[in-house]
Amino acid sequence: MESGEPSSPIRNGTKIPGTHPGDRYIRHVASGDLPIREIAPGRFVAEPAEPVSIFGKAWFRLRRAIIGRPLHTAEAPHQRIGKVKALAVFSSDALSSTAYGPEEILRILILAGSAAYAYTLPIWLAIVLLIMIVVFSYRQTIRAYPHGGGTYIVSRENLGVGAGLVAAAALLSDYILTVAVSISAGVAAITSALPSLFPVRVELAVAAILFLTIANLRGIRESATIFTVPTYAYIVCLGLLIVLGVASLAGIGPEAHPVRYEPPPPSSPLTLFLVLRAFAAGSTTLTGIEAISNGLPAFKDPQPENARTTLLAMGLLLVGLFSGVTLLSYHSHLMPSDRETIVSQLARTLVDDSPFYYVIQAATALILFLAANTAFADFPRLAYFLARDRYLPRQFRFQGERLAFSTGIVTLGLVSCLLVILRRADVSALIPLYAVGVFTAFTLSQSGMVVHWWRKARGDLRRLQWHSLLMNGLGAITTGIVTAVILVTKFIHGAWIVVVVMPLLIAMMVGTHRHYVSVAEQLRVSPEEARRRLRIVPRRIVAIVPVFSLNRASLLALNYARAVADDVTAVHVATEPESGELLQERWRETGLTIPLVIVDSPYRELLGPLVAVIEKLHREKGAPLITVVIPEFVTAHWWERLLHTQTAWRLRRALADIPDIVITTVPYHLQE
Repeated sequence: MESGEPSSPIRNGTKIPGTHPGDRYIRHVASGDLPIREIAPGRFVAEPAEPVSIFGKAWFRLRRAIIGRPLHTAEAPHQRIGKVKALAVFSSDALSSTAYGPEEILRILILAGSAAYAYTLPIWLAIVLLIMIVVFSYRQTIRAYPHGGGTYIVSRENLGVGAGLVAAAALLSDYILTVAVSISAGVAAITSALPSLFPVRVELAVAAILFLTIANLRGIRESATIFTVPTYAYIVCLGLLIVLGVASLAGIGPEAHPVRYEPPPPSSPLTLFLVLRAFAAGSTTLTGIEAISNGLPAFKDPQPENARTTLLAMGLLLVGLFSGVTLLSYHSHLMPSDRETIVSQLARTLVDDSPFYYVIQAATALILFLAANTAFADFPRLAYFLARDRYLPRQFRFQGERLAFSTGIVTLGLVSCLLVILRRADVSALIPLYAVGVFTAFTLSQSGMVVHWWRKARGDLRRLQWHSLLMNGLGAITTGIVTAVILVTKFIHGAWIVVVVMPLLIAMMVGTHRHYVSVAEQLRVSPEEARRRLRIVPRRIVAIVPVFSLNRASLLALNYARAVADDVTAVHVATEPESGELLQERWRETGLTIPLVIVDSPYRELLGPLVAVIEKLHREKGAPLITVVIPEFVTAHWWERLLHTQTAWRLRRALADIPDIVITTVPYHLQE
């Protein structure tokens, strides 16, 4: 409300549109500068307000400079991206793997000596066929789930909750490894061109992860804009290099001068197991193919058509770039080296140390750095779905100021930094951990789609879409075989870590779900119980009760407020559009006569609007003191507190510095 305007009473059920998310420090009521302005009788709009303290102002402006202005909830549809930007965001992981996938094949084969090079071509052909099968399988998934059919959702709906959690754990671990591997490979590209930077490779990797974290906190549309140019620069530069290589083979291009590294002495016999190991290492090229299906909600309308087109384009580019790098490296007999990547050797073979060589290395480093952005786009979204289903802490559900899932982004950044530090940004040390999760997810997703098509036909073979079922069935069989191969061949080389971590993740998610179910059960209240628990005891005191939902904890607080005050008002801040209507409906069902004020918060801020409306009610009611009765449930174990947002504690802190307000906490103790 503007300073000097007469205040109007806030009536029961009045909606107050929300405040600016930066408005965490509310000016004192005496100044009259409240972030609430009356726009019609009984209707208010919350306005932005800059913090008052020097520290608050500094942090407010720094956050705005780094993250950007806050976005209104209504702006969410405008943050979706088209096919061109989506290819940059969701395909950078898969496309960037062409920079290290072929190298990993050669790195394993060379253990048996130069003669093993002959197996490069069969492995290349098998991986190309695998890419095509997986791409067309996921196109069927997008068609079947036009509103978003990520691996977790497909597995859970068709194979059961257990399969869904296995798929989720596989993808969560894979996204973390995607960041670590991509960033480490990008640093390797830089140190290949500038060997003097090799000693600080870990510091470079951590700095790159922090940059990606900040960029993604700015929102998916802005991060897509940032990453579009580097992605297409890599496609063009590597494509030109492949064209030059093909021209050189035809005798019409630059003369090739292959880089020669001495092969290591043979340390392993040439066996089927070794060939399978090389195939498993090269299969890391497929990581990231599922990202487009998982990220379907981020596409502009028509979402399914745009996603299917983008997936096909990504598949064609992936096959072309992977084939070019693999076949040219095979023809030139390039040897993997710890000091120089295969792409760097291939570039020097064709263009020596010309400026184009450094352009290629720069583009490769950038795409490898930005490949991690695929994980930053999908990890927070998967964490949101898991939190929505109560398998992860509910903090992962909340969108930040830029409509990005900030908790998921920050978590991914921190865990990836830790992994890079522990593994010293060494791609070879990280690769054995890679691809186990993603191929497990591939297999479960495609198996789920087979069940989906069968259920859709309801057993009627005439209605069964055979081409879809066969495509997804072929995808399930092939990716299942590859999963087994990867587990067997990589197990002793580090894959056992992922095999151990995945059950731990699943156990953590199951434990989290049990806790939330127990909390909901203990807080659930029927209309009859609500009427029975509320008793009117008049007092000459004004009380306000923040109500987040109608449950036993809030009823206990309301009952206490009625026991100590004769003027009680309930206040609810609706950070989601439907929560206000749902609470009003519950309020009417229980027959509650306590006035209910609803504050719409389109910027999803909770404390700012809540403090503002408490101050406004304080002014209107004219009481010398006003009691804020805060409901709070107390968990049975201390560690369970980490699964909750500590809203009551944050509200107490926000109200502590405001005079003439008495804060009362009414605890509701949960049982084990």
